[in-house]
Amino acid sequence: MANSDSTKRPRPGPWPPAPDSTAMPPPSWAKKTGFRPKFSGETNASDSGQIVVPPKPKELDSNVDLELGRVMPAPVAPAAPVPNGVPEGEKVPAPSEKTQTVKKRRTSDGAPVPKSSAPGANGQAPAASAEPQPRRPARSEEAVDVLPQTVDDDGFVARHSHMKYELRDTPGLVPIGLYGFQHFVSILGSLILIPLVIVPAMGGDHEDTAMVVSTVLFVSGVTTLLHTSFGTRLPLIQGPSFVYLAPALAIINSPEFQGLNGNNFKHIMKELQGAVIIASAFQAILGYSGLMSVLLRLINPVVVSPTIAAVGLSFYSYGFPRVGTCLEIGAVQILLVIIFSLYLRKISVMGHRIFLIYAVPLGLAITWAAAFLLTETGVYSYKGCDINVPASNMISNHCRKHISRMKHCRVDTSHALKSSPWFRFPYPLQWGTPVFHWKMAIVMCVVSVITSVDSVGSYHASSLLVASRPPTPGVLSRGIGLEGISSVLAGLWGTGIGSTTLTENVHTIAVTKMGSRRAVEFGACVLIAISLVGKVGGFIASIPEVMVAALLCFMWAMLAALGLSNLRYSEAGSSRNIIIVGLSLFFSLSIPAYFQQYGISPNTNLSVPSYFQPYIVASHGPFRSKYGGVNYVMNTLLSFHMVIAFLVAVVLDNTVPGSRQERGVYVWSEPEAARREPAVAKDYELPFRVGRVFRWVKWVGL
Repeated sequence: MANSDSTKRPRPGPWPPAPDSTAMPPPSWAKKTGFRPKFSGETNASDSGQIVVPPKPKELDSNVDLELGRVMPAPVAPAAPVPNGVPEGEKVPAPSEKTQTVKKRRTSDGAPVPKSSAPGANGQAPAASAEPQPRRPARSEEAVDVLPQTVDDDGFVARHSHMKYELRDTPGLVPIGLYGFQHFVSILGSLILIPLVIVPAMGGDHEDTAMVVSTVLFVSGVTTLLHTSFGTRLPLIQGPSFVYLAPALAIINSPEFQGLNGNNFKHIMKELQGAVIIASAFQAILGYSGLMSVLLRLINPVVVSPTIAAVGLSFYSYGFPRVGTCLEIGAVQILLVIIFSLYLRKISVMGHRIFLIYAVPLGLAITWAAAFLLTETGVYSYKGCDINVPASNMISNHCRKHISRMKHCRVDTSHALKSSPWFRFPYPLQWGTPVFHWKMAIVMCVVSVITSVDSVGSYHASSLLVASRPPTPGVLSRGIGLEGISSVLAGLWGTGIGSTTLTENVHTIAVTKMGSRRAVEFGACVLIAISLVGKVGGFIASIPEVMVAALLCFMWAMLAALGLSNLRYSEAGSSRNIIIVGLSLFFSLSIPAYFQQYGISPNTNLSVPSYFQPYIVASHGPFRSKYGGVNYVMNTLLSFHMVIAFLVAVVLDNTVPGSRQERGVYVWSEPEAARREPAVAKDYELPFRVGRVFRWVKWVGL
């Protein structure tokens, strides 16, 4: 009887008692919806959206497994190194030796890591447990700005759990060559597409386009080597940024250039060179003087996100209207890139997701081959019609009807490949002496600040992937200063726009899982060698305009998405952040539309195509004072989507109250702590002991 009673009597459970099973949703549902129960010190969201972090929970509570409803034993020592954010005094145990063919760095393993300024602050990561299925850490223990652990298929996971090679890893020659080539090919669209837009807009022919493409490849390779050696030393490719595209088009379509006779290309190129050189010098001073470290206090994810997203969204008037000139080619190009990058992204060949990594070059190659077959079979050939005859001189209505398809769908209209030499060395001032005008230089100087904001986001995100810690403010200022010097080189060589860190770098690193700076340096050397082959530039210049527009639709959409992805470092669900980002994006589209449409009636005859109308605002904007230069600067700057987005976001984010965790304030490494930690010093210190010479310059070093 006693035995039966004892079996029926409920046994006391652990303390604190396990929550009711009906109140806890199943794990799968919780993972899909992001549900976090208010238990054991996890954060509570107030009605206003502000996150309130309670005090640190007791040790007993932290061992409660919410899914199993029981107290778990103390976890075994972690078997993997811990990323940024280990509390002070806690030792990071040495990881187990892995059988690899490359030499991995181990200087930071086992070293104590200083504590961040706040729990769950930007730049931290949860500790890895030896349990096969560790419990989900409390919100106060989770990282705020590391890449989410659950988005594994796109590569956005913790650095140590997925990167094949980290920053200072030195793989063999074959892996370096393979991954370096792969890294640059995957980002090829960002390198070559801008010259294909601006050179025809300046009145240049296919030969001019080929020369500018070769120059861009050469300068990109040189500036990438400079940045990985004397900049932030992160594996980031430097090249022509889409941030510079809008001001370049605005200068190209300035009123004083509309009535030029002769070679408009060289004259406008020299104007662009002068504006880029002055703006680049301003950016270099901004970085090397330490002013960038002061500006960093105003730049946070809530500012970076809408600013970069506005860059991608601002070119909607150019994208699909140009694709529509040959819809059967352009639409197929877009669909192929979407299929490769989304539907086939998980397919691996020899361990490489080739469709995700090479979505742009694969889509271009297939579409170009199909268009070539259609051209050779005579689909776009019409009897009695010559594509070289202007439409105004054609007598036959039949030819006038099909001239657009003949011009935009055929792939044999360019002679750039045949006319390009086999060897060509890009040299400074190849277009002539730059021309300097203060009003165009001021426009470019403001845009250089926007590119610096873009680079700050790229530095932070890439450092969380490949480095031991985020860089110090001094290293970041050093990187911005070197970007200014790189843009000076771009202005001297005549690429048409400045050189900066490409935003697509972060996505490329996450997808290719290659974080070694050696691979990027090898790829930069290959890029320099390729740029000397003139036929390469001629081949790229032969890409039909409709395919260029189709690729740009995808690239600009990716740029907008990458900009918005910076919100993952803040509390994206906060009503404060939602309103700020929403207002920034809306006004970035609406205010420029007011400036661009001001003074234009439906019957106005414009001298530029419809897709370039947003960039002629200087001639008809609402600012009409007696100072023509001031009118030009104000009308042009306020017609840029990214400038409006930056101004609205930076004012609201720095005036509306919000906690550091809610805002996602960037946390950079402290200089003193970085000097004491060998891993951080080796990640960011200058080579050849150059840093010792400039050690007194505190604002550009560790």
